[in-house]
Amino acid sequence: MHFGIRWKGTGTPVLFLFLSGAISMLYAQDISSEKILFAAGDSGYACFRIPAIVSQDGKGLIAFCEGRRTGCSDFGDVDIVMRRSEDAGETWSPLERVVDWGELQAGNAAPVWDEFDPMYPNGKLLLFYNTGTASEWDVRSGKGRRQAWFVSSVDGGRSWTTPQNITHFIHFDSWSVDPERDERTLAFTPGHAIQLKKGPFAGRLYVAANHSIGEPQEAFEDYRSFGVFSDDHGRTWSRSADVPVPASNEAMAVETTNGSLELNIRMQDGRIRRRLIAASSDGGATWDTTYYEGALVSPVCQASILNTGAAGMVFSGPNDEEERINLALWRNKGDGWGAPELVHAGFAAYSDLVQLETGTIGVLFEAANYNQIRFQRVPLD
Repeated sequence: MHFGIRWKGTGTPVLFLFLSGAISMLYAQDISSEKILFAAGDSGYACFRIPAIVSQDGKGLIAFCEGRRTGCSDFGDVDIVMRRSEDAGETWSPLERVVDWGELQAGNAAPVWDEFDPMYPNGKLLLFYNTGTASEWDVRSGKGRRQAWFVSSVDGGRSWTTPQNITHFIHFDSWSVDPERDERTLAFTPGHAIQLKKGPFAGRLYVAANHSIGEPQEAFEDYRSFGVFSDDHGRTWSRSADVPVPASNEAMAVETTNGSLELNIRMQDGRIRRRLIAASSDGGATWDTTYYEGALVSPVCQASILNTGAAGMVFSGPNDEEERINLALWRNKGDGWGAPELVHAGFAAYSDLVQLETGTIGVLFEAANYNQIRFQRVPLD
């Protein structure tokens, strides 16, 4: 097993940055085709952040995000809200609240369709999220608690089950059966979770996550990425080994074209402005190798990755090392990541990707200095 850090990608980082700035402008979506799904002030929410989106059939879409009552701060009176589309994103239902944790925080929505559960032949939608009793800094400092939950729906998000608390399976803080492990913060991905489709782990539900361990450290070295998974449709849960790289933080899981699993990871320390990749050959239980993907530029920001099948892998994120600007797509058809293609010029931060009908994907992303979350259709050809 290899746990070194290495560069992977075409060209040197300096050459790539020069080329990416020139090539990305060749592909720009018409901004008039963007749809504003969530805007500051809607339904009494001062701010909307942290988008996630899923589809089962390419036409029925469900877009989730955090509705923040009093401002854009991560901690506070934060709910999980959603809107639905039945026509691949052309029109959308009114805003609905899915999770309300009173005046405290419920966030980091991570939805996934379970299409392997024999009890639900039409599929079951699971929505994972975290609750918090204090700010992230306070929780890192041992003054609050984060927990892990999920709700599910068998009618396309029109009704939801009672929340199920799965914290005891995956998080070992001072309230747990193993308090000496001293895990503190806990957060899902954010963005969509996945279900493995092929190989010996087909049917496995997998949610990327991160936590902090012990007292806060300089350069966020108390953070580690990992994954949680279930092989019995959410009844019980296990967790992976930590990714052995300090400061690894928000991540998203993807099943690659060869059937392995990868985490695509934000590095919180900002020392290397590329995405960290952790690769696994055992369904995301352990990590065979970690490396920085030289082709995938990133500031310190969440990003999204999606396996589209025949059209290969697609990655979305800001195409800038320093700022959250110029949302772009990178594509990989099995021969390496291509040049970035501009989707939205100007401010753009967190995003999530969803497969639509053949040849098209959807991008749900933060825009307008966190005042809006927008949806954009993008052709894969």
